[in-house]
Amino acid sequence: MNSKIRISFAILIVLLFSNVVLAQDRDVEIAHEYFGTQEYDKAKDMYDRLSKNTVNLSYIYENYLFTLLHFKQKEEAEKLIRKMIKISEDNLFYKLDHYMLVTEMNGEDKSEKEFNGLVNDIKQDESAVEKAADYLLKRNLFEKAKILFLASRKALKNNSLYVIPLANIYYQQGDVEKTIEELLSYLKNNPEELDNVKNVFQNNMKEEKDLELLETNLYERIQSEPDEISYNELLLWLNLQKKNFSKAYMQAKAIDKRLRTQGNKMMEVGRIAMENKDYENASRFFDYVIKEYPNGINYGTARGEMIKAKEETIRNSYPVDPLKIKSLIADYLKMIKELGASPTTVEARRSTAQLYAFYLDNKDTAIILLSEAITIAKNDMRGKCKAKIDLGDIYLLKGEPWEATLLYSQVEKDMKEDPLGHEAKLRNAKLSYYKGEFDLAQEHLDVLKLATSREIANDAMDLSILIQDNTGLDSTTEAMKEYSAIDLLLFQNKTTEALVKTDSMLIKFPDHSLTDELLWLRAKIYRKMGDYPNAITSLEKINSNYPDDILGDNALYMLGNIYEENIKDNAKAMELYQNFMVKYPGSIFTVEARKRFRLLRGDKL
Repeated sequence: MNSKIRISFAILIVLLFSNVVLAQDRDVEIAHEYFGTQEYDKAKDMYDRLSKNTVNLSYIYENYLFTLLHFKQKEEAEKLIRKMIKISEDNLFYKLDHYMLVTEMNGEDKSEKEFNGLVNDIKQDESAVEKAADYLLKRNLFEKAKILFLASRKALKNNSLYVIPLANIYYQQGDVEKTIEELLSYLKNNPEELDNVKNVFQNNMKEEKDLELLETNLYERIQSEPDEISYNELLLWLNLQKKNFSKAYMQAKAIDKRLRTQGNKMMEVGRIAMENKDYENASRFFDYVIKEYPNGINYGTARGEMIKAKEETIRNSYPVDPLKIKSLIADYLKMIKELGASPTTVEARRSTAQLYAFYLDNKDTAIILLSEAITIAKNDMRGKCKAKIDLGDIYLLKGEPWEATLLYSQVEKDMKEDPLGHEAKLRNAKLSYYKGEFDLAQEHLDVLKLATSREIANDAMDLSILIQDNTGLDSTTEAMKEYSAIDLLLFQNKTTEALVKTDSMLIKFPDHSLTDELLWLRAKIYRKMGDYPNAITSLEKINSNYPDDILGDNALYMLGNIYEENIKDNAKAMELYQNFMVKYPGSIFTVEARKRFRLLRGDKL
């Protein structure tokens, strides 16, 4: 055979073989298509034929096994698995499939020996154990996965292995005590894993009784092992989850004394308490820093935050007492005098200016203080811009909107992509809204709906919806303009005038879509004035006539607040909170309503 004939013959063989392979690949695809459309009889016929060639087995194995089991051909399925084990002895998953099939065919007792053999084969291979356990857990075989993990721990002499999955297994099996023991023992030896341990507890511990058990265990460990600071860290985290700032204070204090953090931890938790409106406990954190670190880096800030907590308490007590406002101003001025010109006193000057302007109607002094703050903060762009926004507010208070928008626009330009710039843009949107320029306001609000700050985005969305809902069908926008003018009066603290105009609008536009909004404004005004019966009347009208509108949940929640905080009728407050939880389970106020209800009932939180 000459060389040309040999080459031609070789090419022919290659082409024939390629065609066979292509045909076989196409048959595999068709079989899988039948399987995918649940035409299992057609799929099985093709898999039976394809399985005769061992080259195909790895491509069809999973679907073929499922199909055989679908037709209850367990003996054929076992032959298939054994064939795969013979081809690939090191493949762990074929052995696991065989164990599962033997269990199904002969019962768990008959498959126990096979499972134990599998465990013995892989228990010293951490990677294999994790893969096998994952296989078992996907099939809800928690007990088998647990046995495998514990056997591997013993073989490798390392009790720190597999902690997270084991803890999850214990919890799935209802053994909360063991879950806690597993994670706390792990934390003791691996304090750097604190965040991972927190995540496991957060994902699993949903029931109050579970959290109480964790708290009890932590206290016991802290008493027996006082040097394990990670237990204090975890207990602090737990109390913050429950918003129990009184207990959080004790743990934060213990951490600070042990680590000497210059009050950093106390400042951090105190601010969280402030965000959650627990001003009394927030004050305790800041007071600790003031007394413990009089020369420390947090002293000035703690002084400011301490007064701020007092200020929030006074601002949220109705009606606001002017004497207490003057006392607050005296505290701030004393601090400003003591600390001089510094970033801390920029904040103090801002707060003092707002008190002068909004509560004592002394706008000129407020402007002086804010001008000083802007000068002091010349190298601190954020501090400077915050003071400019405040100054813009004061000019709006004075009825000088052009001066206000000039300052807001400066901040918008200087802090374009910053939340502070977005805050200034929101001020400009509100200014347009106050002036009845609703299209211009919407232009600003459409941009702000995409703001990175959720609070600003939500505020923009709320104002945008208010404008859309109440101008869409009213081509004159007369009612909306009157309403926005009332909003401006409230911003300017002209509550009596705002109340008169609100009542006038309710008569002038009796069936307008703004009626629930007007009743809401009326309720807030009366509460601010300390006239709780009239506030209650307005809120009850919303609950009776507009329960499904956007302010329905707000009104019922505020009603509970008034009975709890102002009238001191705990029984009525509990009734209202209970009704709220039933009526508005998806409201943003539901968590707080439940907490308040339980506190009034005397539950231990």
